[in-house]
Amino acid sequence: MELALTSRTDGDFEIIEVGGEIDVYTAPRLREGIVAAVDAGHTRLIIDVRKVDFLDSTGLGVLVGALKRVRADGGSLDIVCTQERILKIFQITGLDKVFGLHASLEEAQSVAK
Repeated sequence: MELALTSRTDGDFEIIEVGGEIDVYTAPRLREGIVAAVDAGHTRLIIDVRKVDFLDSTGLGVLVGALKRVRADGGSLDIVCTQERILKIFQITGLDKVFGLHASLEEAQSVAK
C-alpha cells in the first residue's frame, strides 16, 4: 500500500496528514516530509495518523526522531490518532507517555498552545 502525505500550515502549527501504511518501505517518505517542514522553519508539528492503517517500528522510529529534532529547536510534536490498533502500539511501547496523543486536530492545537 502507498503512503499518502499532505502538509499544511494552520496558525502556529504545521499539520502533516498521513494515510495508508507507515512501514520500512514508506517511512523514509514520512521522514522526508517532516524534515522538509522543519527545514522550512516549522517546529510545532501535528502529525495526523487517523487514516493510517498500519504502523511498524520503522515508522515509530521516524516519529521519535522527529520529536527529538523539534524539541532541540524548542518545538513540539503532537499526534492525532483515533484508531485503537494504532493507539495500542503507542501504549505497548510506552510512547503514549512521550507523545501528546489527541482525538482531533482541534484538541491537539488547544493543548499544544
